[in-house]
Amino acid sequence: MNESLTQILPAIRRFAYSLTGSVHDADDLLQNTVERILTRPVPEDADLLKWAFRICRNLWIDEYRASKVRGQATACGALQETPIDGEAIIHNQITLMEVDSAMATLPNDQRAILALVAVQGLAYQEVADVLKIPIGTVMSRLARARAALSRQLHSPQRAKP
Repeated sequence: MNESLTQILPAIRRFAYSLTGSVHDADDLLQNTVERILTRPVPEDADLLKWAFRICRNLWIDEYRASKVRGQATACGALQETPIDGEAIIHNQITLMEVDSAMATLPNDQRAILALVAVQGLAYQEVADVLKIPIGTVMSRLARARAALSRQLHSPQRAKP
């Protein structure tokens, strides 16, 4: 199991980051997820990666509900990084910050589905299995999340002078 766990760690970390929007918070969430995986038996019929995604999401929801604060460090953390390779790197970081900011405005259920589909590359049915919801719910939440992101990223308020 440890070998399989080490293979899925990068995917869990990406998912944790897409949920939290913060490298620091993602690392904490990853650590809590791995701890939970190691201290609880994997259900016999469970796919380890899907089970890990479910644990990660549930831990994130628990933490979110407990603290009712999310993502404030995202913008600060991204601004502290100083790019050294010119205009393209600056443009990419600004774009990433805008996407992070827009994702932070999404409801939790939409954000988790968008992260699993767009960041992790899971199929709709796999997302439905991970979150234990109908595939139609996955598709409708994903459509609403994409529409909301598009509105946020293309709104006139974001336009540069």
